[in-house]
Amino acid sequence: MSIYDISTVKERLNGNPYVGRGIMIGTSKSGKYAAFAYFIMGRSANSRNRIFVEEDGDIYTKPYDESKVQDPSLIIYAAVRDFNNSVIVTNGNQTDSIYVSLENGGTFESALATRQFEPDAPNFTPRISGILEFTNKSFNYKMSILKSIDAEGSACARYYFKYPSIKGLGHFIHTYVTDGNPIPTFQGEPERIAIPDSIDDFANEIWDNLDQDNKISLYVRYIDIETNKRQSRLINKYN
Repeated sequence: MSIYDISTVKERLNGNPYVGRGIMIGTSKSGKYAAFAYFIMGRSANSRNRIFVEEDGDIYTKPYDESKVQDPSLIIYAAVRDFNNSVIVTNGNQTDSIYVSLENGGTFESALATRQFEPDAPNFTPRISGILEFTNKSFNYKMSILKSIDAEGSACARYYFKYPSIKGLGHFIHTYVTDGNPIPTFQGEPERIAIPDSIDDFANEIWDNLDQDNKISLYVRYIDIETNKRQSRLINKYN
């Protein structure tokens, strides 16, 4: 297998019980759309008690049943926010850190330099983040993962990746390799995936291949690179 091979989303997800939270960003097969997806999974009752909601174009995690919320600190946050010609997508409240940094003339990287992995020992869940940046009817995107450098959580290792728009190519980063105790953290570069032209094909391929028991919510957006017209799909397991 070549390092330049592109896998389908099905090949990346099917049969894996737990990849945690995941971000996919890339360009549709025709080159017409910038695409991204964000999904969440959950094993505990607290993690599963969530839905995605859209408010003024931004996406937030919210409790499905507020009476059952145990600890909102790591599960309730803005997942997707727009800032000028950029779209921020992350798996935690670092979304707001990036937004404030951009407001104040900072960068994606400088914002994440102030953050680290989640304090949920022994898993030390990585913080994964992405940003789509649009200029002159084109776009590029960045991804990042902040994770513990060891099993003790003694320090944070920071990884950043920047990609040009290439027709049909996307990248997928997720918090975990698969299920476990503790859960093994994602390793290596973001994985190369195929991005179809149809938002429904993309959304369905993701949702249908996430583990039935552990999947919770999915949000997908396609942005016409020429016109900035947007399409989105939002799926919650608990309606």
